[in-house]
Amino acid sequence: MTTPTFTPRVFSGIQPSGGLTLGNYLGAIKRFVQMQDAGMPTVYCMVDLHAITVWQDPGDLQHNTRELAAGFIASGISPEKSILINQSQVPEHAQLGWIFSCVARMGWMQRMTQFKDKAGKNTQNVSLGLFGYPALMAADILVYHATHVPVGEDQKQHLELTRDIATKFNHDYGVDFFPITEPVIEGAATRVMSLRDGSKKMSKSDPSDASRINMTDDADTIAKKIRKAKTDPDALPSEAAGLSERPEARNLVNIYAALSEQSVDDVLREVGGQQFGAFKPLLAELAVSKLSPISSEMARLMADPAEIDRILARGARQAREITVPILEKTYEIVGMVR
Repeated sequence: MTTPTFTPRVFSGIQPSGGLTLGNYLGAIKRFVQMQDAGMPTVYCMVDLHAITVWQDPGDLQHNTRELAAGFIASGISPEKSILINQSQVPEHAQLGWIFSCVARMGWMQRMTQFKDKAGKNTQNVSLGLFGYPALMAADILVYHATHVPVGEDQKQHLELTRDIATKFNHDYGVDFFPITEPVIEGAATRVMSLRDGSKKMSKSDPSDASRINMTDDADTIAKKIRKAKTDPDALPSEAAGLSERPEARNLVNIYAALSEQSVDDVLREVGGQQFGAFKPLLAELAVSKLSPISSEMARLMADPAEIDRILARGARQAREITVPILEKTYEIVGMVR
């Protein structure tokens, strides 16, 4: 059997669970824009079906979905260049997700570290969706025959599962129908840490708002949070190895590198030897120059939710031109009578 050549296509998504942060921007959205502008077909998604694996207030979910779409657009994702969608408006995601639930094995799901982290000791009381959603995530990707997925390090295991599901489906049915998708993990700040504790990921769920930069923060708030970010008493080193045991310093240098599109070593050649009293104002100025235009544009877009809804509806129509034929062919392979 000859191995098919799949048209290169990028897919990725973010849960609309509220509170878009600098971590989301540097770890994902900024790279989404770069891949869009590189010319490869791109599909970017608000994964609201994943969001409801834990209970969501319906009004909040609607608001958060629109706010995430506004964040995507304000950051540079163009509805003219990329397909921008809300997951639940493209039913083929869920339909292929069921088929993949029948392909994936229980043991594969039980190894998912994110489920263990989110469920903790409460595994018998969390939703079945929280346990099984990696199969839906695989469907999100493969219903577009996506070949590349930009993700953070914490999602790499789910991409490996997607590859396993594609491989097993192809083997079970004697086809080469689904591509073996490649994760794209790159950049200085793929994992942005808390401004208050460099050992913890920056998170919207942290009770301290000072621990994160929200993409809706204004210029003064961004600068204030950076000035108050936790550091250590030592000067910045001149090379990256000197950051290995200094989590807060490493985090701030990583953020500077990602915002300025430099390597960590390039940044340290500029600022090595400086105290944080000198470095933090440089980082604050850079962050404000990059992020405050995004927050302003998000506010403008959120003032017209109907326009956001129109953009997402058009994206869903474009997406279904791709997903409907792929799902129909999947049904044919599986043997479902149409």
